[in-house]
Amino acid sequence: MRLAFLVGDLGSELKGTTTIRLAHAASQRGHEVWMIGVEELAADPDGRIRARARRAPRSRHDGLEEYLADVRGENAIAERITVSDLDLLLLRLDPAVDGALRPWALGIGVLFGQLAARHGVIVLNHPGSLAGPLDKLTLELLPEEVRPRTLITRDPAEIRAFAREQGTVVIKPVQGAGGSGVFVVRPEELPNINPMIESVSRAGYVIVQEYLPAAEGEEGELCLFLMNGEPLRHKGRTAAFRRHRARGGARGDPAAAARRSRATVDDDALRIAAAVRPKLVADGVFLATLDIAGGKLIGLEVFAPGGLASAYEFERVPFSAAIIDALERKVAHAQACGRVFDNVAIATM
Repeated sequence: MRLAFLVGDLGSELKGTTTIRLAHAASQRGHEVWMIGVEELAADPDGRIRARARRAPRSRHDGLEEYLADVRGENAIAERITVSDLDLLLLRLDPAVDGALRPWALGIGVLFGQLAARHGVIVLNHPGSLAGPLDKLTLELLPEEVRPRTLITRDPAEIRAFAREQGTVVIKPVQGAGGSGVFVVRPEELPNINPMIESVSRAGYVIVQEYLPAAEGEEGELCLFLMNGEPLRHKGRTAAFRRHRARGGARGDPAAAARRSRATVDDDALRIAAAVRPKLVADGVFLATLDIAGGKLIGLEVFAPGGLASAYEFERVPFSAAIIDALERKVAHAQACGRVFDNVAIATM
């Protein structure tokens, strides 16, 4: 199959990212795998979407580092490709990075993804599911019992009142990811909450969420991968890991969440995954990650779900192989349909 990964900047991709793991796994199977930077796209006068793209000159590599060096190197195959000739386009733009460095990138990536889908390309995750900040606001569409109490507003008075009611809250922007601009506000900090509100509201609407002590406790947060709306499993193992913050984690400092450990996926996690599944399936979300703490869903990532390296580290199972298996099945189905298919439906088949 012919597939491409749309990323923010190929030069800044790291060898251990989920994107590179998937690209390497597909290349090892002999698939034609292209990498496209978000700045390399064009809508030509003939209505076709084209892109300056790169791929490795060979399919077999000893590891991720060698593969990435081949894609970036002087011997890489560099062409201006027609995106509609692809079987599959994977949108892998990271809100935490691309939203900060190039604020236009997420919107333009979704737009070009929508255009590619109209030309019969399977686009994952489906661009319709990425058109808004689904990964955070979707939580409000889920059953109340699986999510923390949450206020979404730009009114400082409402934020202060909710914080006083809850005692301790988490304040974060609707846009963004990766822990950027996140504050944990405890009762003794309420007199100084206004600068935090002002900082977060610069990016738009503010999410104020019930604080879950378990997130900073010994168990930390469970990060669980979903594929086609179901927990991602391969060879009897589940793609998951735990993320541990330092106690008193300084106001959402991403570095405070650096320690990771092996996870056991319990009934609470499976219950939350089942509650999320109908929404993800309806929106055509192929791959997602759930962040769970204290029996509640505190985060949902659909733009660039990451962490396969951690799941592999603890489970020693190549989950990327299961993902490529699923992609191959989708392309085979589309080819059997003669490219007449429902892009949303095929995303989660």
